[in-house]
Amino acid sequence: MTEKSSASLSIALAQLDPTVGDISGNIAKLREARNAAATQGADLIVTSEMYLCAYPAEDMVLKGSFLDSLTMAVERLAAETADNGPAILLGVPWRDAGRLYNAALLLDGGKIAAKIFKHDLPNYGPFDEKRIFAAADVPDVVMFRGVKLGILICEDMWTATVSAHLARQGAEILIVPNGSPFEIGKTETRHKLALQRVTETGLPLVYLNQFGGQDELVFDGGSFVLNAKGKIVTALPSWQENTQLIQYAGGVVSCEQTPKEAKADIEGAIYHALMIGLRDYVNKNGFPGVILGLSGGIDSALAAAIAVDALGADKVRGIMLPSPYTSKDSVRDAKASARMLGCQIDRVPIIKAMKIFETGLAPLLGEHAPGIVAENIQSRCRGLIMMALSNATGSMVLSTGNKSEMSVGYATLYGDMCGGFAVLKDVYKTTVYNLAQWRNKHKPADALGPKGTVIPKPVLTKAPTAELRPNQKDQDSLPPYDILDGILDCLIEQDMGMRDIIAKGFDPAGVARVWGMLDKAEYKRRQAAPGVKISRRTLSRDRRYPITNKYKERVSTR
Repeated sequence: MTEKSSASLSIALAQLDPTVGDISGNIAKLREARNAAATQGADLIVTSEMYLCAYPAEDMVLKGSFLDSLTMAVERLAAETADNGPAILLGVPWRDAGRLYNAALLLDGGKIAAKIFKHDLPNYGPFDEKRIFAAADVPDVVMFRGVKLGILICEDMWTATVSAHLARQGAEILIVPNGSPFEIGKTETRHKLALQRVTETGLPLVYLNQFGGQDELVFDGGSFVLNAKGKIVTALPSWQENTQLIQYAGGVVSCEQTPKEAKADIEGAIYHALMIGLRDYVNKNGFPGVILGLSGGIDSALAAAIAVDALGADKVRGIMLPSPYTSKDSVRDAKASARMLGCQIDRVPIIKAMKIFETGLAPLLGEHAPGIVAENIQSRCRGLIMMALSNATGSMVLSTGNKSEMSVGYATLYGDMCGGFAVLKDVYKTTVYNLAQWRNKHKPADALGPKGTVIPKPVLTKAPTAELRPNQKDQDSLPPYDILDGILDCLIEQDMGMRDIIAKGFDPAGVARVWGMLDKAEYKRRQAAPGVKISRRTLSRDRRYPITNKYKERVSTR
């Protein structure tokens, strides 16, 4: 058993929302948190992984001038710690002996007092660290004001190698700076792995995670502290910035703020991820707001609710784009969505635009364009109008397509796929309905939208339709969504083959059809807008299939 020192520490956990590349802005946030921690008597403030440039900075860290800027910023911050205030455990990319590392630097007493480099580099899903960073040797303990700190950077906690080494060196407490993105089930995984490291080492553990949206990733925060017996001492609230002070003395961690965060239901967690992801994408990229097509359908109604909750009703503008096939019910429901949310809605019929294209194409296509051509013209007329309004106002077009549609290509390039961000891109249609029902019963505490029902009840009960021809329903072209989503989950999230999927009870012909649609639509997805990642396997970085692909699994469909 490691002998514990008699020294004690006050440690501030800074769960902040940094912006990639905003070095000065990130420093300003950190200074504010450090000043507040100093008034509470903190000895050390801990930041998340690569906090100074925010995670992930991707290939920006390969640019020498960017690294130079980071180096100068670190030197300035280090000099500030000569004020006898809290030391800083700072996440930053760092050059050392000609190699680039994912590092945590201990800034104390006006200098860089210690350097810790990441050992286990993730190289799956959205992570690409082996291409960018050098893998360091297993790090040693850091002596800080009489206490031996074991510092593990994110992935270094996921296996026992680093923590075991630190325990053998006499570490007294494990501190884990993280850049761990949200996905369904990730919270439970983090807690399980942290508990394993505590059980193996007998050491308390501090898990400090990033918060906020960054392109397709959203970080939920959810930082927590375990004592040496694996019990949660404190948990910082998810989905918000928060700084909290904990105490360490003689192997024991404690916190005055001990209430544990209530376990969120899955719909609430997903809704928060979509809301924060959209909010930060719009605000960090400087858009004044968003515009989206309000069709009277479930996808646009949910997307509008998320947008109002994320940005406020004054920054969301709905556009109705009726065609000859748009029903009165759809117009009614689109207006009701806007009224319930309190956002502006405008009407721009596309009938004249359709006729112009039909007339212009008549010499080539005949008096009446073939069905799919006519349907896509409608969608592209709408896309053209939406992008024109975006150009005129500066507001970003919010795409409303969901994962079910994007998986099988039930979407039109340069039409309904237009937009700068697709908030439902990783959300299956069945989950869209669940989220809509959840939002009608719950308003997130930090949401800017109204309480109560915000999605009209008829939208939840009518059959989904694109309304591109008379009496059209989605199920004319697709299997029922519960079946489609079940097959897609097997194909995408679980990467199962046809035999295994059929063994789960799905119709062989249906499985073969969905697989074919999934493969055929790859070229569309390559051109799609980014969107919030909520699943283990999104249709972008997590699943990289060739567009040109002749492989077909041969299984009898009889």
